[in-house]
Amino acid sequence: MKTYKIGELFCGPGGIGLGAENANKGLKHFTKSSLVHAWAVDYHKDSIETYLKNIKGASDASVICDDVRNVSLEQLKSISETLDGFAYGFPCNDFSLVGEQKGIEGNFGPLYSYGIPILEEYKPLFFVAENVAGIKSSNNGNTFLKIIKELSASGEGYNVTSHLYKFEEYGIPQARHRVVIVGIRKDLNLTFKPPEPLLLKVKTCKEAIEIPPIRYDAPNNDKTKQSTNVIERLKHIKAGENAWNANIPDSLKLNVKGAKLSQIYKRLDPTRPAYTLTGSGGGGTHVYHWSENRALTNRERARLQTFPDNFAFIGSRESVRRQIGMAVPPDAAGLIFEAIIKTLEGVDYNTVKPNISLII
Repeated sequence: MKTYKIGELFCGPGGIGLGAENANKGLKHFTKSSLVHAWAVDYHKDSIETYLKNIKGASDASVICDDVRNVSLEQLKSISETLDGFAYGFPCNDFSLVGEQKGIEGNFGPLYSYGIPILEEYKPLFFVAENVAGIKSSNNGNTFLKIIKELSASGEGYNVTSHLYKFEEYGIPQARHRVVIVGIRKDLNLTFKPPEPLLLKVKTCKEAIEIPPIRYDAPNNDKTKQSTNVIERLKHIKAGENAWNANIPDSLKLNVKGAKLSQIYKRLDPTRPAYTLTGSGGGGTHVYHWSENRALTNRERARLQTFPDNFAFIGSRESVRRQIGMAVPPDAAGLIFEAIIKTLEGVDYNTVKPNISLII
């Protein structure tokens, strides 16, 4: 059996790592190959503890809790001399449409560059980079073009494919739209093509949360205690509405000047996928149940991100919320990994034309 050793930066709680395991389940019907964990890096201690608890092959020797800016190539090479694939969802704060869109000039924008030395040193067969949709338009598109150019020119060179995925079209019960960049090493004379969306009925948030029912003893399923004001406010907000478009009495309205984010006290619509989960935010950003007057539990959020119920997150309620909201949905990562290995091994699959075209 051929194994593809995968290294990860900004690994989070293990969305990409679990995605690789999910891909192995799909690949067994087409090939004897499998993806295996080589090493992973993240600076968030609780995320690392979660990763260690849940990802197959992860150990204290292979998972590093540190800022990527402090991690050397020598340190990574001491864990694994070789690497077949490299994956990272570099922090998106400075590219997010919800954030300040500082792009390459922000604190987080330049962090994509820490993947370049890894590609230069290891020259893996492929890489995967994931980020928010806003990365395409940052600095009039110049930031994205710079990133693509640098990734494409790294190591021995890569044939790069960029695609904006609407994950709800792939069976993810959440309208999560992300740019995924896949590079295949040029000497392989292969170019990745995005997998075709699943021709199935869109999975609703209600189906994801209720089928099957969450066991009473499932981890991370404790409910948030809502204040009386929040409960009263939610009573006036219908499924799919938020604090701004619902018919709320003046005494319960929010006193907010300036921009009014549509996700504030927004209830889920049980007939549709969830809106995008986030990893942080103050009052009113916790995602609210369509009929019960409360925020979702972290287990319910995890289901919307396609983490299985036996995937236990480590940390406080807010830490777990952060981990879930910032993760790559494992089912989405699995679909992309499966398509990459099929590309490398010449296995046919249904594809679509990339919807992001760049001249570099």
